[in-house]
Amino acid sequence: MGSFLEYLQKQYDDLLQLAWEHALVTIISVGIGAVIALTVGILVWNKPVSRAGAVAITGAILTIPSFALLGLLIPAFGLGWTPTVIALVLYSLLPITRNTVVGMREVDPAILEAGTGLGMSPWTVTMRVQLPLAWPVILTGIRVSAQLIIGIAAIAAYVLGPGLGEVIFSGLSRLGSANALNQAIAGTVGVIILALIFDAAFVLVRRLTTSRGLRA
Repeated sequence: MGSFLEYLQKQYDDLLQLAWEHALVTIISVGIGAVIALTVGILVWNKPVSRAGAVAITGAILTIPSFALLGLLIPAFGLGWTPTVIALVLYSLLPITRNTVVGMREVDPAILEAGTGLGMSPWTVTMRVQLPLAWPVILTGIRVSAQLIIGIAAIAAYVLGPGLGEVIFSGLSRLGSANALNQAIAGTVGVIILALIFDAAFVLVRRLTTSRGLRA
């Protein structure tokens, strides 16, 4: 335990920088993924064939092993941030797309008809009535996606991606040598702490962006 604390003290600045990179690549990837998935979900929620296709395709992407997907991206995009972000965006799509569809479909049709009866256009009803009511379910999808991406982002060290995966992989590859185990543990604990911070942030965002009547 003493050697681990000593390692943390010596490597604090480097670990903090890697943790920031890990958080940043997660935010960027989930942000891009949310824009794509929300758009798709809004477009297909009331179209059974398109809805099933969107969920099936995003689900199929999630089944691709992360090492394989990252490896396939190397010839076209090289190493570093670009293949990492592309892979993480693809992995982020399913939870958000599915929850967008579910949230939009759960809105009472009578409420939508009332909006139309007040003279709102279909698009206005979607954006001003249906989407706010579906938001708690959609946000849950984004929250799940973020947790998923934080974990997968560590594997992006395989393509020299940013984040704490670098120290985890370095430690695991050098097990038996000095500080190797400390590296792996520090990186793993860092990922867990980031996941807890993101989860707490989503709880706060939900409280700030959801009307009191919709809070569970």
